[in-house]
Amino acid sequence: MTKSTQLKDKQVLITGASRGIGRACAIEAAKRGAHIIAIARTQGSLEALDDEIIALGASATLVPMKLEDFSAIDRLGAAIFERFGKLDALIGNAGMLGTLSPVAHLSPKEVEKVMAVNFTANYRLIRSFDLPLREAKNGRALFISSSSANSAKPYWGLYAASKAALNAVVKAYAGEVIKTNLKANIFYPGAVRTAMRAKAMPGENPSTLPKPSEIAPFIIDMIEPDYMENGKIFDMREKELREI
Repeated sequence: MTKSTQLKDKQVLITGASRGIGRACAIEAAKRGAHIIAIARTQGSLEALDDEIIALGASATLVPMKLEDFSAIDRLGAAIFERFGKLDALIGNAGMLGTLSPVAHLSPKEVEKVMAVNFTANYRLIRSFDLPLREAKNGRALFISSSSANSAKPYWGLYAASKAALNAVVKAYAGEVIKTNLKANIFYPGAVRTAMRAKAMPGENPSTLPKPSEIAPFIIDMIEPDYMENGKIFDMREKELREI
């Protein structure tokens, strides 16, 4: 099968790009010709990703940054707009599980941290990259969320709340851009062989789960210029597309 080249020379920003789903998405988008703007916490992990992207014949801009540094997100938005004049796609992938705990036992400090990474950082990304995304011919914003936003199972309250908040703001944003060429959507990856999943389910056999590289093509398909859905969730488990 011929690999899509719709992302050739497009700028694709990915958070949490150094491992797991984010890394797999960076590699998949690079294979399709994109220039990757890779955000992660550590320089060393980003440099390893950069080596792999270069080996594919693509290029990357490395941004070692904590997403809780909201002013850094603002500065990055301005820098990318100044350099490229647009942003073709944004993948808000970085996330934090937090402690699986009764709601009454959660510390305020942990609630603030998980909400900062899973919700507030994504709102700040929308705030800072709205103009660059609108300036692209077919801007795409995609956020990695979870069915926990709907199920809110016992002990998963904090993570569920953070993802429900993310879903709500993306739904609103999708409605606000409906008359533009910009599309905003959500992706539910389901259970994937990642460090976060291992932390949540330590007794699970990881070999029974799909690798991040197996789901990355589905994610990258949703940021290509010809992907015209808006305000939708794609649930990888069910291969189902529905309204947020």
